[in-house]
Amino acid sequence: QVQLVQSGGGLVQPGGSLRLSCAASGGTFSSYPMGWFRQAPGKEREFVAAITSSGALTQSADSVKGRFTMSRDNAKNTVYLQMDSLKPEDTAVYYCAASRIYSIRRSNYDYWGQGTQVTVSS
Repeated sequence: QVQLVQSGGGLVQPGGSLRLSCAASGGTFSSYPMGWFRQAPGKEREFVAAITSSGALTQSADSVKGRFTMSRDNAKNTVYLQMDSLKPEDTAVYYCAASRIYSIRRSNYDYWGQGTQVTVSS
């Protein structure tokens, strides 16, 4: 059983930056591919980014490509989402998740963090 605890987030102006962190415990973190998802009010939870267990490969949604960067530090059991050039449409609750396979599909993720609010507004 893997527990994921998120930190970071908050209110930022358009064009600003934030970094989200997700610390894992209770499992072999380095064996899990990880993902970030987000859910805006009234919308489905959507894929943001994913990273392989080693960190060698990442992929991201077209809507965030070139602005968001996902990384991980297996020595610290932590995964990160660096968000730059933020836009109002990035406003959502962000979730980290752990999977047994490298995937962009929400249904493939078994463990989820508690979620953290990101609000982009002037």
